[in-house]
Amino acid sequence: MSQSEKNAEVGDELGISQIVNELREVRLTALEHRNRLNRPPKLPARKALAGVVEGLGAALFPNRLGLPDLREEGIDYFVGHTLDVALRELVVQVRLELSLAGEVAGQAEDVRARATSLVRGFAAQLPAVRQLLDSDIRAAYEGDPAARSVDEVLVCYPGINAIIHYRIAHVLHQLGVPLIARMITEIAHSATGIDIHPGAHIGEGFFIDHGTGVVIGETCIIGRRVRLYQAVTLGAKRFPVDADGSLVKGNARHPIVEDDVVIYAGATILGRITIGRGSVIGGNVWLTHGVPANSNISQAQMREGAPAGQHNGTATHQ
Repeated sequence: MSQSEKNAEVGDELGISQIVNELREVRLTALEHRNRLNRPPKLPARKALAGVVEGLGAALFPNRLGLPDLREEGIDYFVGHTLDVALRELVVQVRLELSLAGEVAGQAEDVRARATSLVRGFAAQLPAVRQLLDSDIRAAYEGDPAARSVDEVLVCYPGINAIIHYRIAHVLHQLGVPLIARMITEIAHSATGIDIHPGAHIGEGFFIDHGTGVVIGETCIIGRRVRLYQAVTLGAKRFPVDADGSLVKGNARHPIVEDDVVIYAGATILGRITIGRGSVIGGNVWLTHGVPANSNISQAQMREGAPAGQHNGTATHQ
């Protein structure tokens, strides 16, 4: 008996043929409900995107994330070759998302042209992305007494890993491929425990210390030189629904954090509120109202006669 015949016999013993048939019926029913019975979706591949980001990181930081034996005279060649490989694969993945979204009327030539143009625009922004990442790495090195070098920060710190993914994904999100952008930030989320939505706007010099459990929502606006510690949540206070009871999507529902703010571990800040410039939000604070510039918010103490509207925090102004 051949190996294929043996495999078929085992499959029959386990009832696999029946399961395959039932799964087909479930799959076709789901496609029919989504009006995709004759055009099943072909999604971008997470594994391919992980390779793209790894290649882009090596091109952005060739001496530290590139080949270990890379010499100065070969750096430009390495960067060019690595970019070529990564960007060509990115074009393939962008084509899949554009086809899925039906943004270019399903014409193959139009999809290819649109994907190539989009990736070319993305590539043109890579020098600016590198500058932003340099500012993030400096902020981490200068803000953490345990950091011995900027090299250590780049290769060891989960916050920097998450920010590299976010900076790349944010550009793609702005260019109109939100699914790929979200997949890229979720790759970092799985590796680091840091969840940054690619739609968030984050200024230069951003530092996430330790990082596990940090959540930054889609419509957050974060200024320059902001520092977060682990388990900080910048989230939505509520989720409004429309007349049909469906969630309203895309509305501004996350905090605005102005320049030079520090938010310590475990703080939860919810809703479209503004944390004023230079403020310090203490650990485990639960905050649902905005605070002016230079506020110092600490965990509330139980006391009688607390003013209406106090939300687990007391403020002093520097």
